[in-house]
Amino acid sequence: MTSHPRDTPQFYLTAPSPCPYLAGQEERKVFTHLVGRRARDLNEILTQGGFRRSQTIAYRPACESCRACVSVRVVVDDFLPSASQKRVLARNADLVGAPEQNRPASEQYALFRRYLNARHDDGGMIDMTMLDYAMMIEDSHVDTHLVVYRRHGPDTAITGRGMGEPMAVCLTDVLSDGLSMVYSFFEPSEAGRSPGTFMILDHIRRAKQIGLPYLYLGYWVDGSRKMDYKARFKPQERLMGPGWLRVE
Repeated sequence: MTSHPRDTPQFYLTAPSPCPYLAGQEERKVFTHLVGRRARDLNEILTQGGFRRSQTIAYRPACESCRACVSVRVVVDDFLPSASQKRVLARNADLVGAPEQNRPASEQYALFRRYLNARHDDGGMIDMTMLDYAMMIEDSHVDTHLVVYRRHGPDTAITGRGMGEPMAVCLTDVLSDGLSMVYSFFEPSEAGRSPGTFMILDHIRRAKQIGLPYLYLGYWVDGSRKMDYKARFKPQERLMGPGWLRVE
């Protein structure tokens, strides 16, 4: 009988299910567990190979007849914001993001619920309880943290933190070659600020500040309006058959 060490990853394939991005398509995913002492290293290798993390699971599409999902990462050092992205930065100049431990809080969950109810009321996450949210945030064996965005306060220049209720939150993994935005949400009544775009721009700045070359954005899906925004952050690299290919 062949035995496998506890830290040896084993991969599994899901059954087909309706694709959430392209009508009429089915999706399948290959996944493995990120647990044990090698979870951090495994998360790095798999992210660089096109996987995404959800709690202690790393997954990537394995669809039989479709290759529309493409992993993308922004080339941080060469990125220059467009005119519209500069306007987004200006609209959010009163916000400051500060790293916090990946610990759930009631104010975060309240914001999370408002976000889901307003923007994803037909999605698979709509029934998530506070316990589900807590698991999403803190159930991790990798190097991760929250970036919580609040309004500037009188002591921000000293503490580096804002004040008041959170306006936006991002769960961010730290890799040896970049930051990976795992999941983000924001105050839906402030959608006019384009807070999703602002968080990406801020994470590009953060990656550059600490000397990391990439910001991983997950999957861009050609033909999906939900994912169009990821193509706006260039130059970027897309993981294709030959490897990571640069797109200007």
